[in-house]
Amino acid sequence: MDHVVYVDVRDRELEKLLTGKKRMIVRGASGRKMPYGRVQPHDRLFFVQNDGKCQVYACAEVTMVFDSPRLVGEESRLLIEGNQDQLQLSQTQTERWIGKRYLVLISVSQATAVGPFSIDRNNYGAMDDWLPVGDIQSVCVDPLCDNVEPLSPVHASDRDRVS
Repeated sequence: MDHVVYVDVRDRELEKLLTGKKRMIVRGASGRKMPYGRVQPHDRLFFVQNDGKCQVYACAEVTMVFDSPRLVGEESRLLIEGNQDQLQLSQTQTERWIGKRYLVLISVSQATAVGPFSIDRNNYGAMDDWLPVGDIQSVCVDPLCDNVEPLSPVHASDRDRVS
């Protein structure tokens, strides 16, 4: 499964992913919202900056997923702080995720540059920062996307879910 993931341009998340400094993505909410329960090891994440351009700049493979149980009190802070070496969050980002009842921590392989190529997100909500697209080819509107290796099928038995 391919996912389009928006990263923060101000906090230079894309650069941190491409240099290997950042090796984990976090998402969270007060309920179990996307991508909770929808990301598996071996899925591919395609990174788009939140600059309004809808262009994919990098790709990485998911290596581990942790969908938290319902968190209370200081648990979300402890989870974020305990993974800060991989998350590389700014103070603003840290404050955004602390206090969420559900967190998803997603470890990724070394990100590699792709494209850039444009995507069409018309079939997704305007505020969504995580798009489960199935196959990246289904949202590509750019010939450069033809250079992206097609999604190879992975049998469910080959996937190891970590929680």
